[in-house]
Amino acid sequence: MTAAYVDWGGARIKLTWKEAAYLPEREFITSAHGFCFLEGKVLLVNLQNRGRDIPGGHIEKGESPKQCFKREAMEEGYAEGQCTQLGYIIVDHSENLQWTESSVYPKIGYQVFYHMEIERMYDFEARYESSERKLVDPLQITEFCKGWHETLAEALNSAMKRSSSIL
Repeated sequence: MTAAYVDWGGARIKLTWKEAAYLPEREFITSAHGFCFLEGKVLLVNLQNRGRDIPGGHIEKGESPKQCFKREAMEEGYAEGQCTQLGYIIVDHSENLQWTESSVYPKIGYQVFYHMEIERMYDFEARYESSERKLVDPLQITEFCKGWHETLAEALNSAMKRSSSIL
């Protein structure tokens, strides 16, 4: 397991990557994200509030994490395909001095990550929160994504091992 500390809005948050085929408790899963591959490249989207990033977002009521990721890949990147779970990032607010019992997120929450082999790319329409999509070499992802950290690198490594499109 790889851990890193990040600053999210002035708060110190500990993130820990855990490769796992099972889901943590559903009530503590806050979002789903993933790495979408096509011909050896990974899909990035340019999001209004996050900049360039991988597709993903918050889970809607009645939606499973996998359904959320597939929806986000379509809404943000206009891509679809088969996906498998890689694991999750444990989002630990224990050292976050701004966290309270009434905070939006749980003290210990989870972001589930998936791997997708893109089977179909639709015309990009920018109808949702993304303004562009780009396929990049996965080894160059840090050049495009601000806020990249060790736990995301571990998740990407897990995805690359599963990708049939990477030689």
